[in-house]
Amino acid sequence: MKNSAIRIIFPLVILVLISLSLRSQNMSDRLRNHITYLASDELEGRKAGTTGDSLAAVYIRDRFRSAGAELPGDNGFQYFSLVAGVSQGEGNTFFINGQKADVSTDFMPLSFSSSAAVDAEVIFAGYGITGSSGDFKWDDYASVDVKGKWVMVLRGDPEPENQNSAFIPLATDRSKALTARDRGAAGLIMVSPSGMEKKDVPLDLSYDKTVSDAGIPVISVTRKLAADVLKLQPTSIDSLEKIMLSKRLPVNISTGSIVKASTDVIRQKVLSRNVMAVLPGTDIALRDEYIVLGAHYDHLGMGGTGSGSRVPDLHAVHGGADDNASGVASLIEMAEWFGRSENRTSRSMLFVSFGAEEMGLVGARHFVANSPVGLKSIKAMINLDMVGRLSAESPVVTISGAGTFTVADSLLDALASTAPFEIRKVADGYGPSDHAAFYGEGIPVLFVTTGAHSDYHTPDDNVDRINFPGQVKVTEFVATLSSVLSNMKTAPEFRESGSRNQAGHYGRNLKVTLGIMPDVSGGETSGGMKVEGVRKDGPAEKSGMLKGDVIIAINGLPVANIYDYMSRLGKLRAGERANIEVLRNGKKEVLIVQL
Repeated sequence: MKNSAIRIIFPLVILVLISLSLRSQNMSDRLRNHITYLASDELEGRKAGTTGDSLAAVYIRDRFRSAGAELPGDNGFQYFSLVAGVSQGEGNTFFINGQKADVSTDFMPLSFSSSAAVDAEVIFAGYGITGSSGDFKWDDYASVDVKGKWVMVLRGDPEPENQNSAFIPLATDRSKALTARDRGAAGLIMVSPSGMEKKDVPLDLSYDKTVSDAGIPVISVTRKLAADVLKLQPTSIDSLEKIMLSKRLPVNISTGSIVKASTDVIRQKVLSRNVMAVLPGTDIALRDEYIVLGAHYDHLGMGGTGSGSRVPDLHAVHGGADDNASGVASLIEMAEWFGRSENRTSRSMLFVSFGAEEMGLVGARHFVANSPVGLKSIKAMINLDMVGRLSAESPVVTISGAGTFTVADSLLDALASTAPFEIRKVADGYGPSDHAAFYGEGIPVLFVTTGAHSDYHTPDDNVDRINFPGQVKVTEFVATLSSVLSNMKTAPEFRESGSRNQAGHYGRNLKVTLGIMPDVSGGETSGGMKVEGVRKDGPAEKSGMLKGDVIIAINGLPVANIYDYMSRLGKLRAGERANIEVLRNGKKEVLIVQL
């Protein structure tokens, strides 16, 4: 922004801050009231699809209504369905040579298992891996034919001490299931060596937050049951691993054992919603443009394995006072303030409290796919996630997305000069919260947070840890920022800043990247992996791949979901060419990607 533009912003900044500061004490009390309710035991952690989730949505919608906002959608709600968890059906059985094993005690289907029955011989295939790590090549399937049979494999990989092993992305449970399926196996049996799991128990049936299954039944068994299948001594599993690691060679066994087993996994589909409210703009020329203010309202429920809790063994209310009752409370307060006629802005303001963020940005993704206003009319999105723990000693607010529109840097610098805390800018528009869905659509974003802390994703994220005077200051700042953006004569102009690739454990140790943002939830696509965004000048864009394409195969091997995609990608190397099949508007296209 040029100096003249900054001079225009400064008077508006000061006026807004003065107006807001007059109400600071009352705001502190109201923030406390909002967070106390949203983080209460009554709402039981606001897990998506639960009663607490619904109660929170109603509370937020009613506060928006009280602010005088219009309620689009279904009286302010935008409903969507999602898979919130998995459970055992009644049809899980396992017979070895006619002898029955007990579900939960001896074996357990995995959450991504298909529901099916298989009666076949068992072949032991080492780690169930085919690939190489540097000069170290490994192929557990080189000398065995597993078509139509059960494959039993050890969890883990041939380089357990190598933290940078190229086998790591090939050694996930999902990847091993995919490899077995590619070899024609009818089902997969997995067993954990004692070095990986001291207790001799099957894996829990914990949901991995994707709706797609592996296409074959996948079962976890104890070492004792695995030894029975192999017709060996109970200690044989660890012995087999020691042999493979010491000789650096796979071990294959045609067991002659027949396993007749069935898997029955029930995916629990639930209903959640986004909560929406609109405050129409005052300028006839600009009122059809929108600034979105957002904050997710869901959290982890009662915790437990697979919930995202950092103490998964503790069954207790995860109130999420900071994550993200704090963001919602600030959102409500801004709706109330901007709802006053004297505070209305030139552009319209669209307030959205997103559901199911903790399940993989499900609500935000649903919103951008079904927006009540045209996406091109959304000129910026400001996301609040964890804004209640401003440090009293070293107050810092981090704002990501500073590189996603033309005047962002200068605007934030201007605001920083009057802010009662340090502003730490991050250029990237991608990040682990709802704004990522908007950034993927080419919309300028700013992500505001006071940062993570030791109570994050634990039952200790409670109201008594919130710094309410600090949150008032953050709320005032974001209201100022929102007001400036909403009243600027020229709308922010989007520019790409940082990779649009999904960050996180999915890409660990990958040697190549296509330069896309994959759909990690799998909720919108069946039988492929949707491309949520394409990075400028990346390999995918150069090949002609487009946002919205659905990848269905890589080098002729099928891709049904994010796990298939990452496994296929893990086998590619820089300098290679990959043939990638995509569905585009219902038609199949083949793209040649130079890696």
